[in-house]
Amino acid sequence: MQGITLPKVIFGTSGLGNLYVALPDEVKLSIVSESIKCSPRPAVFDSAGKYGAGLALEALGRSLKQLNVSPSDVLISNKLGWLRTELRTAEPTFEPGVWRDLKYDAVQKISYEGILECYEQGNELLGGYHAELVSVHDPDEYLAASKNGEEQAQRYQDILDAYQALNELKQAGKVKAIGVGAKNWQIIKRITDDVKLDWVMIANSMTIHSHPAELVEFMLNLQRQGTVVINSSVFNGGFLTGSAYYNYQLTDPVKDENLYHWRQRFNQLCLSYKIKPVQACVIFGLNAPGVQSIALNTTQAERVAQNVALPQSMIPEGFWEDMAAQGLIDRSYAASYL
Repeated sequence: MQGITLPKVIFGTSGLGNLYVALPDEVKLSIVSESIKCSPRPAVFDSAGKYGAGLALEALGRSLKQLNVSPSDVLISNKLGWLRTELRTAEPTFEPGVWRDLKYDAVQKISYEGILECYEQGNELLGGYHAELVSVHDPDEYLAASKNGEEQAQRYQDILDAYQALNELKQAGKVKAIGVGAKNWQIIKRITDDVKLDWVMIANSMTIHSHPAELVEFMLNLQRQGTVVINSSVFNGGFLTGSAYYNYQLTDPVKDENLYHWRQRFNQLCLSYKIKPVQACVIFGLNAPGVQSIALNTTQAERVAQNVALPQSMIPEGFWEDMAAQGLIDRSYAASYL
């Protein structure tokens, strides 16, 4: 990304959109305040119309304004593709069960016109700030909703049309860089085969628990091409650090016994080396090929400074070898990258 240097930690904003818990406005303000205080300029925030059906964008913009933060002191990423709509049901339909106390719903709109509509709405919600890093959000979900091969082909064309719109915004100087944010890295790969991207955000895929060899090879190719990689959800949606949600799906200790067994052994090994699981997850996520930054979320202002310091965590010698020896990480990966 020409002229853009990303810090090791960029601030995710799903918590500002009431992911898992509804936060009071004063808590959201304090989280943004701490993020600004603890970051070099510009502070980088990653948001999306999907986060609380635009609530995260709204809370971010409102907080920045209350703090009198100059627009030049922040760089905002808005992952586009979900448009705020009226709430007509008891709870939002777009991602049931994980968002709290929302007043709006959201629909996925990926097309030439749809992505521009999401871009304009996002900037309106930011209220005086605007997104300079833009991407198509959840193209994998959009394709997965296809009923047949013909519809999937049309939906993929919609994605390509959306990128045409984003490229026009970039050529017009309205945005600085174009990317993608998705959980299915194979869809990211398909898109990068057809579209020149400045950056990709890989979610849930490259973690200490899951790091397939094919993904590693793809990330090496991105690195060779000069495409920046942002690693997101390095805790697999919070599960690796104690949550009951794995990749945003509620787990069951009986049905998902293997997951819980892996976490228990991982925690025990971290304890024996006197490190925190969060430190191991972050250092692993940052050491993956081509990764320039990780996106970290928090719902507690006092955790912001800790998150910013995580990339400097020292992992004791022998930890990765023991992880590999116990089958907790891939042995060949550990030998090459850790």
